[in-house]
Amino acid sequence: MDLLKLLALDEEDLKIVSAHVQDAVMKVGDLEFVAVTKQFVVPMYRFAWEKEATERRPQPERRNSLMHFTRVQAAKLSGISRARPDEVLSLLAVTYTATDTPAGVIDLVFAGGGAIRLEVECIEARLVDLGGAWGASSRPEHKIDR
Repeated sequence: MDLLKLLALDEEDLKIVSAHVQDAVMKVGDLEFVAVTKQFVVPMYRFAWEKEATERRPQPERRNSLMHFTRVQAAKLSGISRARPDEVLSLLAVTYTATDTPAGVIDLVFAGGGAIRLEVECIEARLVDLGGAWGASSRPEHKIDR
């Protein structure tokens, strides 16, 4: 098993990280903003899309992973309640919008309309697999309106 380790320092890097965390699941209570160190930590179980792209008919797989943002000035939740720590969120995308380059906002967009907005000094994000992997019961699918 190859463990994924990615670093994002610009918008293009962040798009790559976003592709790897699409359909990751996590619990609200596991999300943590550490204001004193300006870090936002996202423990997750990500769907291993890279395995899907490199193997013929692979067994779908999820991996225990951690996404970590630094230089975070503020974190704001929308459509997500900290009062429900066991609620499971499904991540759709991670996006960046510049405000005063290199500063900007990073949005974590979740299925069902929830979002987390991180106000950042600049883009500095890491994604690492922590080692655990197991067979997923299915592949995530998204209906596209045409």
